[in-house]
Amino acid sequence: MSDFVWPIRIYVEDTDVGGIVFYANYLKFMERARTERIRSLGFPRLETLWSQVIFVVHSAELQYHQPARLDDEILVTADITRLGRSYIEFSQNVYLRQAEFETSAELGKPIVSGRIKIACVTHDKLKPTAMPVPLAAALGKIERPVMGSKA
Repeated sequence: MSDFVWPIRIYVEDTDVGGIVFYANYLKFMERARTERIRSLGFPRLETLWSQVIFVVHSAELQYHQPARLDDEILVTADITRLGRSYIEFSQNVYLRQAEFETSAELGKPIVSGRIKIACVTHDKLKPTAMPVPLAAALGKIERPVMGSKA
């Protein structure tokens, strides 16, 4: 169950010649959802708020279950599953939008699922560093789901 869902329409630029979403574009869709998740907490652009730190993808693991196609609308979640001093781990899922939904429990099965780890690093040397206090405080207030074992 997710408490943050971001809708995205699939355009020609997102697909291959057969009208199927190119696999790497799901990483872009997940990036957008993570960005909007942080924006929803009151941080419009992380890189401009703190000139001394930046946020980079440390690792990404995706599983593809079913493709999205041209003109589909997808829903992308961005759930924070782990918060460290210098990193944020997200569990993200992509769903085909079937109809209006009331809760994330009604989203059905994901077509893509992934885990993304974002690291906070110094701007100049790209070394891990603590997240800025205001962001860490806002992220710490988010209730995180209890994660089961990996399948």
